[in-house]
Amino acid sequence: MEPDHKQLAQLLPLLPLLAELGRTEHVTETAELLGVPQSTVSRALARASAAVGTELLVRDGRGVRLTPAARSLLPYIERALTEFQAGLDLVRNESDIVRGKISVSFQHTFGESTLPLLISAFRSRHPGAVFTLSQGARDSCLAELAAGGSDLALTAPVATPGRNLLSAPLYREPLRLVVHHTHALAGRAVASVADIRSEPFVALGPGYGMRSLTDALFREAGYRPRIAFESQDSHTVRGLVSAGLGASILPPGGDAPGRNVSAETGNLGWVEVPLDSALAFREVGLSWRQRKAEVEPAAVRLFRDMVLTDGPELLAGLVERRSRLVNPVTRDPKLH
Repeated sequence: MEPDHKQLAQLLPLLPLLAELGRTEHVTETAELLGVPQSTVSRALARASAAVGTELLVRDGRGVRLTPAARSLLPYIERALTEFQAGLDLVRNESDIVRGKISVSFQHTFGESTLPLLISAFRSRHPGAVFTLSQGARDSCLAELAAGGSDLALTAPVATPGRNLLSAPLYREPLRLVVHHTHALAGRAVASVADIRSEPFVALGPGYGMRSLTDALFREAGYRPRIAFESQDSHTVRGLVSAGLGASILPPGGDAPGRNVSAETGNLGWVEVPLDSALAFREVGLSWRQRKAEVEPAAVRLFRDMVLTDGPELLAGLVERRSRLVNPVTRDPKLH
């Protein structure tokens, strides 16, 4: 340890005592105020004088008085203690405020990885944070947010900002054609929505974010799909495609069941094929109500700020892993 740092290490534990002594200029009164023996104050004062290299207190009749060196040091000691107390108050305040509940509404597809990753990152910094979660279709998530039932909404597409609604994108991921692993399109490097014109289509129900995106893709292709079944979650859609009940359009499935065909699963299995369309993507983002700073809970603000600042980088690896394509013949993963 360097000499200056060693001197500071010796003095730091004595600062509260020196500050109190500077106010009272009386050893006995200082000892009583701090609840320590008078001998403790005297020894501490001797150690402080030795560390500084000069006397800090001298006898004056039956009392004591501060030396000029002590009077020069005292403002700095009080300032240091004030600053440190402010830091302690800030840490304690943040620790307390993140104990407040943070309410998040989110679409089904974000419950497996996206939202858990964001919550885990936040709780690593604020272990006392408590979340209230609500899962549903995009429309219901945004309606709940607007009604004040949630503080934040994680949706795709990102909600359009309005008078009392603010939004920000977090990441973008491709939409792909999902077909049975024996389908004629399964080996294609790219496909179009027109390629499934005559096929039954397995869709998400109205009000879901994916439904609005697939509807836009079909409008671009110039026809309406022949919907065979409507589901409330993408896992079911993928499962029905895996059983050969139709084709669908979904975001990347990662390692969802059915990606790898095996003897144990019989003929179940699905393959993702990139779509040749500028509309074949979804943008995921966070939305929140615009509120005055003094009204918005601090815990909500802290979580939102972390998601907006660190979220894109935190989620980048997840998006890349989920977006890996698998060769339908070799089952080798590849990026597209």
